[in-house]
Amino acid sequence: MATSDKQIPGPDDDSRRKLIIIVAVIAAIVIAVAFYFLMRASGGGSTEPTLDNAMRAGSPQFSEFKSKIVVDEVEADEAKRALGDIVMSLHGTVRNFTGRTINGLEITAAVINHQGQPVKQRTVVVIPSRQAELEPNKTMPVQIMLEGMTDADDRANIRMEVTAFKFK
Repeated sequence: MATSDKQIPGPDDDSRRKLIIIVAVIAAIVIAVAFYFLMRASGGGSTEPTLDNAMRAGSPQFSEFKSKIVVDEVEADEAKRALGDIVMSLHGTVRNFTGRTINGLEITAAVINHQGQPVKQRTVVVIPSRQAELEPNKTMPVQIMLEGMTDADDRANIRMEVTAFKFK
């Protein structure tokens, strides 16, 4: 007669199996929470670049030329990410009516609540980082991503505005 090496599972094997499953589930939860907080921390630590030696609000040239650098056709697309937050992509068209070539342009995009306060905002240098310059009477498309919003955020309006510029 041949003897079988199979063992009949006993109560010790069931308790070991349950213990292994419980430990694996707890480890998976701990790893998922750690990744979640690492992803959140990496997104908030960066600072936005600014345009050096540019005309900004308060200077007489800024108020003179700001009305001639127009951001229009501003629209937004919204998407939900796997992490549960909402990402909005604001895009518009910048038009240069200054009569001079712009070689530096900084734009702030914001999602505004019903009280007129920004829910999320971001400032981006679009020239020279995305395009070398913007000649007189020319246009360029601009897109800025705003991340980290939730369903509970009051998203009433969007805004893109010129915050600084330089001429060639």
